[in-house]
Amino acid sequence: MEFELLMKVIGSFTLITIVGFFLHLYNVLIIKPEKLRSILRKQGVAGPPPLPLLGNILEIKKSKTAAAAAASPPLHGGPPANHSCAKTLFPFFEDWQNKYGEVFVFSLGTTQILHTTNPDMVREITTCTSLDLGKPSYQARERGSLLGQGILTSNGPYWSHQRKIIAPELYMTKVKGMMNIVTESTLTLVNSWKSIISEANNNGGIADIKIDQHMRSFSGDVISKACFGSNYSKGEEIFYKLRALQEAASKKVLATGIPGMRHVPTKSNREVWALEKEIKGLILNVVKERKEAGFEKDLLQMLLEGAESSDLSQEAINRFIVDNCKNIYLAGYETTAVSATWCLMLLASNPGWQERVRAEVLEVCNGQVPDYDMVRKMKLLTMVINESLRLYPPVTVVSREAFKDMKFGGIDVPKGVNLWTFVLSLHTNPEIWGPDAYDFNPDRFANGITGACKFPHLYMPFGVGPRVCLGQNLALVELKVLTALIVSNFSLALSPAYVHSPALSLVIEPEFGVDLYVKKL
Repeated sequence: MEFELLMKVIGSFTLITIVGFFLHLYNVLIIKPEKLRSILRKQGVAGPPPLPLLGNILEIKKSKTAAAAAASPPLHGGPPANHSCAKTLFPFFEDWQNKYGEVFVFSLGTTQILHTTNPDMVREITTCTSLDLGKPSYQARERGSLLGQGILTSNGPYWSHQRKIIAPELYMTKVKGMMNIVTESTLTLVNSWKSIISEANNNGGIADIKIDQHMRSFSGDVISKACFGSNYSKGEEIFYKLRALQEAASKKVLATGIPGMRHVPTKSNREVWALEKEIKGLILNVVKERKEAGFEKDLLQMLLEGAESSDLSQEAINRFIVDNCKNIYLAGYETTAVSATWCLMLLASNPGWQERVRAEVLEVCNGQVPDYDMVRKMKLLTMVINESLRLYPPVTVVSREAFKDMKFGGIDVPKGVNLWTFVLSLHTNPEIWGPDAYDFNPDRFANGITGACKFPHLYMPFGVGPRVCLGQNLALVELKVLTALIVSNFSLALSPAYVHSPALSLVIEPEFGVDLYVKKL
């Protein structure tokens, strides 16, 4: 009798637990997302209707497939007619903005995203210093997958520690001390191209070069030496693994918001988990060797000294160092390499601008290798790089999450809602940049960024405001030195093998690479 009673109690408790668990899931997966959308709808914020659990993921995939099918065949060998890749890569944003306006809400799985291109609202979001606004939780969960668009940023106390540990002024000082590394790596690339041209065995001194891997080798060499000093060979191994991690992570971006998907042992998840574990081990081994070997003047040393002087736990210090090495990869390696590739493609497509930049470099440098002060004097080169970053920005979306109820642009944003700003759309909006917004026109930057467009704060290739990418100074110096030395040593033209087809792999990169005719001057 007592046993039967005990079994009934256990059975009842189990039933209550199961029912409670499913009610909790229903609340988290169905009720809570609908409640967030309802709060926004009551304020006039509309958006595409989501499916349960999946949100608008299927609609996004359908839109991308339709846009790809309707797109004109990629152009072979000729310069691009225009640079409106936002319509090809993100057609759903264009469709939704046309239908719902510049502020709308959509869903990735159960993650609710408030998208805005309203200039005043964007200003409020990007200049907000409150720790109640930070890197989205889903990005923190996918930290190892390199999904964060706020390069070298985080949320809450972790973010405040990070800004304290790596002050922008200190990072800028470090960049000036890295000029020798940048110039040495650039000269190595220049000499390798001269060798390729010599081996081409033609009287014209011309070679057809696919430049993408050369740009990655250059950028990887710079960032490995700048970050890891004498351990740069191991740094190169780490960045090679991070490149593989980026490719693996890009395959599962749309699945990020689907509840539990990051825990499902799919092929892509298993690949990401293995790479994350291997990369963490490699980085921490380098840290251990550094502590045993002693002081070196590089970014890793700066990270170590800053982290050790903080009140973070050892686990948090390890996470901080690993995260920042990953972020340095994305900010200082991958984005720089891709940005350099696009910049050289644009110069090859616009010989008039190539000649103007070459003349400026030769005048400023007067036969010398450019130093920090010289590159700061190159106004035309800066204008070209700014225009290249406008058309092909390293960061396509700036994303934040409200950790408490907040208010932006007169809209009450409930806790848990993500805020997205679509950078690529802002950078090519004719209402902001004029009727030639899709054209390559560096002259728009003749009076700096403030004179280039209607709302200068909407130009954000490296983010903007207090959470701007700390790696932008190094990236810009790399781009300037690299471009200056290449145009002063070579003449560039598009190869017939070049196919203009921008593709998205966390950053916007040429799908088939960039093939150039490179002629030694």
